[in-house]
Amino acid sequence: MGILVLKFGGTSVANVERINHVADIVIKKRKEGHSVAVVVSAMGAETDRLVELAQAINSDPHPREYACLVSTGEQVSMALLALALMAKGQKARSYTGKQAKILTDDNHRKARIIEMDVEHIKQDLDAGEVVVVAGFQGYNRRGDITTLGRGGSDTSAVALAAKLNADECQIYTDVDGVYTADPRVVLDARRMERVTFEEMLELASLGAKVLQIRAVEFAGKYNVPLRVLSSFEEGPGTLITYEEKNMENPIVSGVAYNRNEAKVTIRGVPDRPGVANHILGPVSSAGIEVDMIIQNISEDGCTDFTFTINREDYKATIDILERTASELGAREVLGDIKSRNYRL
Repeated sequence: MGILVLKFGGTSVANVERINHVADIVIKKRKEGHSVAVVVSAMGAETDRLVELAQAINSDPHPREYACLVSTGEQVSMALLALALMAKGQKARSYTGKQAKILTDDNHRKARIIEMDVEHIKQDLDAGEVVVVAGFQGYNRRGDITTLGRGGSDTSAVALAAKLNADECQIYTDVDGVYTADPRVVLDARRMERVTFEEMLELASLGAKVLQIRAVEFAGKYNVPLRVLSSFEEGPGTLITYEEKNMENPIVSGVAYNRNEAKVTIRGVPDRPGVANHILGPVSSAGIEVDMIIQNISEDGCTDFTFTINREDYKATIDILERTASELGAREVLGDIKSRNYRL
């Protein structure tokens, strides 16, 4: 059989008992004849704890030092899982993002992967070892630690699966697949056996938290079959792949919502060609992802420009837009989180 890449989220490695259970899952895959590479997240709410520590010291921590701190959670998980596998008689080797040679750009908080060198990982797999890689992290050309953004372990796993030409990338979480709606809200939501990359991309972008949107984009680009499974109970999960034959049937695959968005509006923007790029270009350059965009009908040569972003990017976006709006000659920048207007 071929290679499987298994990714385990924070709830799956929340404590020693769960880590030992993950080791059992990995060993079962090995006994089935697969070569196995594993990507792990930090234990439980460890990343949140580290973020709180950083902000207790400095409300706006330096990006390089912030990345050094929050990346340590995954290193604890990878070492503990490697030790658990060894204790059960399975050869294993752990890798940090840098040791796994995951090269990224210089954005310490939301880095993009530039390239990966997996030859040494292939050698370990060929030797019968299980490779355990710390998710969420890489390094830049200066050798500094970078992080891939919240949920970045999914991206680490998909990127590794693409480079290894894995048969499948299996994402283990605390749910047994992708549902038509959030089962904690809609009691009769049902698990879907298959969804397409396009459908999953829409669901992820609209708030479905089962997969990080960048991981879905990556999987679709490199045609990596994804499967969402539960580490708490056995089952087939949900396979995410390309279109099926019935792709044109007029059906609704699922419903998602997002409570973690912020809305920003620039009022009185001169309505001229290129204005959207002038507004969103600096935001994108800062590594901030824009979701919904609305531009009102022009009145008196001016328009209102509204878009949504993740809440954690709110302050940085407002700072950028205050400069941008001034350059454009816009009247004001409005944000809806802190109930205050940012007037120029």
